[in-house]
Amino acid sequence: MRKIWILGLAGILALVFSAAIWAAPYDEVLKRWQKTREFADIGDEIKITATYFSAEYIEALVQKEADDNLWTADELEMHKYQLLKTLNLDETIPVRLEFVVRGSSVHMSPFGEQVWLWVGGKRYKPVEFDPRFNFKISDKREGMVYFPRFDEKTGKDLLAGSKSVKLELSGGISHAIRAMAVDFIWDVVHDDPERLFAGQSGARLEMDRLIKRLARLNREKDECEQKLNELNSEIATIEARMKELQMQ
Repeated sequence: MRKIWILGLAGILALVFSAAIWAAPYDEVLKRWQKTREFADIGDEIKITATYFSAEYIEALVQKEADDNLWTADELEMHKYQLLKTLNLDETIPVRLEFVVRGSSVHMSPFGEQVWLWVGGKRYKPVEFDPRFNFKISDKREGMVYFPRFDEKTGKDLLAGSKSVKLELSGGISHAIRAMAVDFIWDVVHDDPERLFAGQSGARLEMDRLIKRLARLNREKDECEQKLNELNSEIATIEARMKELQMQ
C-alpha cells in the first residue's frame, strides 16, 4: 500500500513538474511582449503596462488558454479566429495598455493626443482606442489602442522592414511622471504576423475580408451604374435638343 501511495505521489509530482516546464515557455513569451514602467512622486504612483500583440505573443496566448481550458483543436481555432478578428491585425497594429493609479487621479483626455506609435522614424496617432481612457482613472483601467498598419499615402505596410516599434505616452498624464515621456520599445524584426493566418482561423478571416471587399465593390459598382445612367440620360437629352435645333 505504501509503495502504491509513493508511486501515486511520484506521478502527481511528475505531472506538476511537467506542467511547470510547459508553462514556463508561455510565461517567458508573454512577458517578453509585456513591458511595465512605474513612476512615483510625493504620494502619487502610476504603473503602466503595455502589451504588443506580436505573432509570437498571440500564438503563446492562444495555446496557453487552450491548455488551461483543455480545448479541442476546433475550439482552439475558434478562439484564435475570434481573437484575430477583434485585434483586426490585417488593418491595424494593436497594443493593450493597463494603468494602475495610486494617489491623485489621472486624466488623459483627449487620449488620442497622449499616445503615439513610432515606426520607421515616423510617429502615428491611434485610429481607435478604448473610450474609457478619456475618463478619470483613480484605480485601475485597461483597454486596447489601435494604430494604423499601412501608410495613408503609399499603402505600404508600416512594419515591413522595421526592426523595432516604440510606443510613446505623454508624461503630462500624471504628476508622478510630469514632463518626461514614457517609452516602450519592442524588437519586431523577426515578427511574422502572416503566420497567424494559416489554418481554419486564417481561412475564416480571409473569407471575412473577401466578403467585405465584395460588398464594397458591389457598392462601388452600383454607384458607377447610377452615374452611368445619369450620364446616359443627360446625353439623350442633349442629343434630343440638338435634333430639335437642326430641324428649325
